[in-house]
Amino acid sequence: MNTADFLPISREDMLSRDWYYYDFLLITGDAYVDHPSFGAAIIGRVLEAQGYRVAILAQPDWRDTSAITEMGRPRYAALVTSGNLDSMVAHYTAAKKKRSEDYYSPGKQAGLRPDRAAIVYSNRVREAFPDLPIVIGGLECSLRRFAHYDYWDDKVRRPILFDTKADVLVYGMGETAITALARRLSKGEDITDIRGIGFIAADESACVYPHVICPSFEEVSADKKEYAKAAMIQYEEHDPIRGRAVIQRCQDRALIINPPSALLSTKELDAVYELPYTRKVHPMYEQAGGVPAIEEVRFSVIHNRGCFGGCNFCALAFHQGRIVASRSHESIIREVEGFVSDPDFKGYVHDVGGPTANFRRPSCAKQLKNGICVGKSCLAPEPCGNIDADHTDYLKLLRKLTNIQGVKKVFVRSGVRFDYLMLDKNGEFFAELVKNYISGQLKVAPEHCIDSVLYYMGKPGNQVYEKFSEKYKRMNARYGKEQYLVPYLISSHPGSTVDDAIALAEYLNKSRKSPEQVQDFYPTPGTLSACMYYTGLDPRTMKPVYVPRTWEEKAVQRALLQWKKPENQKRISKALKAAGREDLIGYGKHCLIRPERWKKDLKRGK
Repeated sequence: MNTADFLPISREDMLSRDWYYYDFLLITGDAYVDHPSFGAAIIGRVLEAQGYRVAILAQPDWRDTSAITEMGRPRYAALVTSGNLDSMVAHYTAAKKKRSEDYYSPGKQAGLRPDRAAIVYSNRVREAFPDLPIVIGGLECSLRRFAHYDYWDDKVRRPILFDTKADVLVYGMGETAITALARRLSKGEDITDIRGIGFIAADESACVYPHVICPSFEEVSADKKEYAKAAMIQYEEHDPIRGRAVIQRCQDRALIINPPSALLSTKELDAVYELPYTRKVHPMYEQAGGVPAIEEVRFSVIHNRGCFGGCNFCALAFHQGRIVASRSHESIIREVEGFVSDPDFKGYVHDVGGPTANFRRPSCAKQLKNGICVGKSCLAPEPCGNIDADHTDYLKLLRKLTNIQGVKKVFVRSGVRFDYLMLDKNGEFFAELVKNYISGQLKVAPEHCIDSVLYYMGKPGNQVYEKFSEKYKRMNARYGKEQYLVPYLISSHPGSTVDDAIALAEYLNKSRKSPEQVQDFYPTPGTLSACMYYTGLDPRTMKPVYVPRTWEEKAVQRALLQWKKPENQKRISKALKAAGREDLIGYGKHCLIRPERWKKDLKRGK
């Protein structure tokens, strides 16, 4: 593919287009992939569509300013993002071990972006161009926009604007805010009333919106109750309908976070996803083996944004928000029709999904007028009586895509929200999902089986998953399918004790399920679960919550969920004895491990 089809990545690229100036330098911690699943590609194309000249600087060497100055000073601003992931999450496991691979880098090579990439890149830009406005954005900046507990430092860090020394922070998906910012910056106009941004001011008087003041950086650093109060304020105000500005004092200045940007309409969302993306990895990465992150999404379609699922450990609520917006059928059909002309397309649409595949609209009609209800969740622990569970439109979309000439099969591979699916009185979608749209496995996220743990996770009680699992099994039998559920599980979430982990292991054993992958709980900045982890308080109630903290306990909880692995059995044996559950050590069908069997298995290398 011709490099001219991409945004320019070098001075030579710009000169080949007769560019002797450009407007925005977009620096990203990901490799350059021109696909709408990559935030930097979206922002670059949105600005291009507005007539601005944008150059991409992907994964620059951050040790000096030479990579940043190579293309010259942009006219209006540098735009900085760590990429699709928080850079610390991209670099480290939940055990704080360095990852050996980075799927957002060429050839999966790790270490091509710095830790805390938004901070490092911004500081290099400030060195290179002292008077140039700097705008930071992306997931890392959304989640760290307020004072936040940082798992890797094990302390509360300042709002990220204070460490980056940037001028403006754009949070959320950012298309509307960045368009407004670009226009104002190009004209030298005031930017303080733009929704979806944050900035630092001398005091609260700079805020032009109705606002709420949350506890300061100093207060949340010194008092965990104040941290929990602040977390709940920030969570509840992240609402494009009723949300107010939030102000947080930090070191004698005021962080002002304006209300979220308005939801994109269907027409606006269509326009974003129909910009002229090449949907390819930039050719400069060919010799390195490409960028693996493209493979899952290259022939997939994003049909929605936002998620009202309300999982407390999920970053979506604080980034995309909890109100669902969707693209039109016509726009999605045009995108899939474009797949057919690609010589690499084999006829299979890998996914028609998004944050949650089976959400096509807000959970109830009231949301678009009043926003998300304060202090309530749409689905957990019990579903709201106003929820409108209807898959009719989604099913129509899947059928239309299946009928496109050149398409052999359409799959749903994003996770489906099984509790929402079970609320749908019409079983037509469930039946067709099983018959036509599953590629052997369906991803679901029960996360645990103990209701008290599920409550802290923001998930429904386990009986809902049980009913769903049984119905799924019956339907596969009815239609002669051999398809499986792939349940996602989290170990060591706040509220989970070793006894709870033992109970989950028993449940999995009785269900004849042996998960290959278990996610240790990761305290992602900005989430309610991270607040629980740091404070030992549930911010929704301010009541204490048990938190597994030691490496040994975390290792035990994880091992229990993978009790069949020989390397785990010594640790499990010790834990079961300490818990008084030696009834699970033996030869009965409900026993987890055999007496001292782990020694023999380890010797044999099993």
